[in-house]
Amino acid sequence: MELGWHEWPLMLFTVLGQCAVGGFIVLGLALLCNQTTDEQRKSIHKGMFFIWVLMGIAFIASVMHLGTIARAFNSLNRVGESGLSNEIALGSAFFAIGGFYWLIAIMGKMPQALGKVWLIIGMVAGIAFVYAMCRVYQIDTVPTWHNGYTTLNFFLTVFIGGPLLGCLLKNRDCNCSGKLLAAVSVIALLVSIGSALMQGTELAGMHSTVTSAMALVPQFGKLMALRLVLVAIGLGLWIYPMLKGNKPGTPAMLAGFILVVCGEIIGRAVFYNLHMTVGVTFGG
Repeated sequence: MELGWHEWPLMLFTVLGQCAVGGFIVLGLALLCNQTTDEQRKSIHKGMFFIWVLMGIAFIASVMHLGTIARAFNSLNRVGESGLSNEIALGSAFFAIGGFYWLIAIMGKMPQALGKVWLIIGMVAGIAFVYAMCRVYQIDTVPTWHNGYTTLNFFLTVFIGGPLLGCLLKNRDCNCSGKLLAAVSVIALLVSIGSALMQGTELAGMHSTVTSAMALVPQFGKLMALRLVLVAIGLGLWIYPMLKGNKPGTPAMLAGFILVVCGEIIGRAVFYNLHMTVGVTFGG
């Protein structure tokens, strides 16, 4: 079973893009916080550089999926009509808005009032980008994708990986609470567990004249369990030191983020392998 690995560029694009949006929102909120000092803001701006590294990797993966840069530009021809065009346009908008903000801020040329407005616009663009990703897969001829689980799971990646990435990149002495962000990730993980259980139940009763949804991923339960275990361990490397009253170290948080990304990529591989076209009925 290939398990959708042939779609690895899209897996990287969606998972890294969603984590980058979540990380940017966390850093943006830290920058908007009145308790954040100027020195802490400078440190946060330095860490924000890695958000754009991830976005760069995500877009390179996207171009690899499309084949050539020319095709990537051609995909923008139907903005407003095509889900793919909207996804690339809004992703590019988020990349440009956030990237220009970072460039001006790191040079020390960003006025404080304008910076706040710019950050808010960037965060809204990021959310719109993730929503556009979801719409690409809301295809009525692919009922295994055309449901609320696609949208829910895409946004859960934002809320699971984003807080960890944001805390990894922001100033360790920033007054904004890491415990609150950890709680967001834990709640998102719990919702993700519930989502996997409910989706597995629905997939068991979904079939066409030639195959069943579960036949596409016969190890659905084991793979989703592996995904959730990797994510839980990754979050644990971040959260456990805080439970003991210590600040988590950068190596542990980096290892945790890598595990979270690996877990989400497994989940995304399952998602792509669940591609099943029309002719599907529900029920036993």
